[in-house]
Amino acid sequence: MAGNVKEFTDSNWKSEVLDSTIPVLVDFWAPWCGPCRTLGPTIEKLASEYEGRVKIGKMNTDENMETPGSLRITAIPTVLFFHNGQEVKELRLVGVNSESKFRINIDKLASS
Repeated sequence: MAGNVKEFTDSNWKSEVLDSTIPVLVDFWAPWCGPCRTLGPTIEKLASEYEGRVKIGKMNTDENMETPGSLRITAIPTVLFFHNGQEVKELRLVGVNSESKFRINIDKLASS
């Protein structure tokens, strides 16, 4: 992963996401997914800007199938937001969204 973007896996999911002391944004993606690649630079930019306040990372759904399945990820890219180990379901984003939409959701997450 580039820069400040964390790599989430089935094996580190609990420690990196569920047990995180700060809010977490997770981008579910795959290398073959064009829209996922389009979203990549936005995720990298946000990870740098929100470093220390929000943990931002990606999970490759081809290499990690357990966690996406348990979260009912049926399309990629899908971005989930977690606070205190729980998904904030009303913030779930599917598909490519604008950077401003991500900022709005991150700011909601960081202020909760």
